[in-house]
Amino acid sequence: MQKVVIVGGGGHVGLPLSLALANAGFLTVALDISSDVVNLINSGQMPFSENGAQGLLNEVLSNKTFYASSDHREISDAEIIFVVIGTPVDEHLNPDPNSVVHAISACAPYMNSKQLVILRSTIFPGVTKRVEDLLAKFNLSIDVAFCPERILEGYALKELYELPQIIGANNERVAIRASAVFETLGVKTIFVTPEEAELAKLFTNVWRYIKFAAANQFWLMSNESGLDFSRIRDAIMFDYPRAADLPGAGFAAGPCLFKDTMQLAAFSNNNFGLGHAAMLVNEGLPLYIVSKMEKKYNLKEMTVGILGAAFKGESDDTRSSLSYKLRKILEFKSKSVLMTDPFVKLDPDLVDLGRVLAESDILIVSAPHNLYKSIDSKKPVLDIWNLLGKGSKI
Repeated sequence: MQKVVIVGGGGHVGLPLSLALANAGFLTVALDISSDVVNLINSGQMPFSENGAQGLLNEVLSNKTFYASSDHREISDAEIIFVVIGTPVDEHLNPDPNSVVHAISACAPYMNSKQLVILRSTIFPGVTKRVEDLLAKFNLSIDVAFCPERILEGYALKELYELPQIIGANNERVAIRASAVFETLGVKTIFVTPEEAELAKLFTNVWRYIKFAAANQFWLMSNESGLDFSRIRDAIMFDYPRAADLPGAGFAAGPCLFKDTMQLAAFSNNNFGLGHAAMLVNEGLPLYIVSKMEKKYNLKEMTVGILGAAFKGESDDTRSSLSYKLRKILEFKSKSVLMTDPFVKLDPDLVDLGRVLAESDILIVSAPHNLYKSIDSKKPVLDIWNLLGKGSKI
C-alpha cells in the first residue's frame, strides 16, 4: 500500500482529497500544523461541512487507511507528497509566492529523491520552478508536478471523481507518475507544462470572478433605474442557450476568487484593468447596499439583521465573506446589527435566527441559505439574490 502525505491535509481542499485517496487504497496521512484540527479529525469529527465527508471519514478511520498528524516525520517513508496550503494575498493585495516554498523548506529534511511531490495549492506563476530549485539545493532530485484543485467547496467528494485533472509537469515521466495517482479516482488527465497549469488555475478562478462582476454590474444598472435584474435575467435566459452561464447577482467572495484575481494582476504587472474593475464592482456591493438603505430608511434608528455569515449558500466557510464587510459598515451607519447563520458555529458574535427576526427592523439576505426561503416577515427584506422569489430590487 503506497503512503501519501497531504501537507495541509486538515483544510477544505486537503481533507476531502485525503479521504478520497484513503478510500482508493492509499495509506493517507493528513499533515496539519493545527493540533486541534488533527485531534478533531482523529476523533472522527469533520472540522468543517463537506457533503459526504463525515461518513467517509468514519469509514477510512475504521479501515486504518487514514489518520491525521502534526509530525513532519510522516513524510520520510511516503511515496507521494501533496502540498495543499493556503496562499493568501497580503494587506497590500500582493501575493506571497513564498508560502508554498516555505512549506516545502519545512518538509525537505524528511524528503528523499524517490518521492513524487504534487503541488495542489493555487500558486503564483513560477512557484513550481522555485520549488524544484529549492529541492535541488537540498541535494534532492524529486519529481515535482503542479496539479491544481478544481473542485467546488462542499462538493469535493463528488467532483474529485468527475472533473478532469490538469497535470503540469516538465517531462513525461513526472506526468505519468502524477497522472497515475489521479487515475485511481477514475478521472481523465491532460498534460501541460507547470507554467501553463499555474495560469490555467488562475484563469479559471478569475473568469468566474469576472462573470460574477458582470452580473453584479448589470444588477447595479438595473437597480439604479428602478428595475428588477432578476426579471431581466429570466427573460434573457428563457430558452436562450447562449445566456445559460449568466450568473445571478450576489456577493462574490470566498478564499479564491478575489485573491486569485489580485495574483493575476500582480503577475501582469498590474496591467489588468478588467480584473481590477471586477474587484471594484464585487467588493463595492456592501457599501452600495448600505448607501441605498440610507436614502430610504433612517438607519441610525434601526436594528439591521444580516441573514448569513458564510461566503456562499449551504456552507459554513466564512473566509473573505462580504457579510462581515457589510456588518462592519452597518455597525457605523445603523443603531445596531445582528447577524445569524445556521451553519457557522465558531463565531461567538452570531445570534440565533429567531432573535434576528424578532429584534431587527430590516433584514438583508447576505448568504443564500435555503433555510431563508421560508422566511415570512412583514419587515423590509433586501434580497439581492432573489432567494425569496420576490425580486432583487432594493
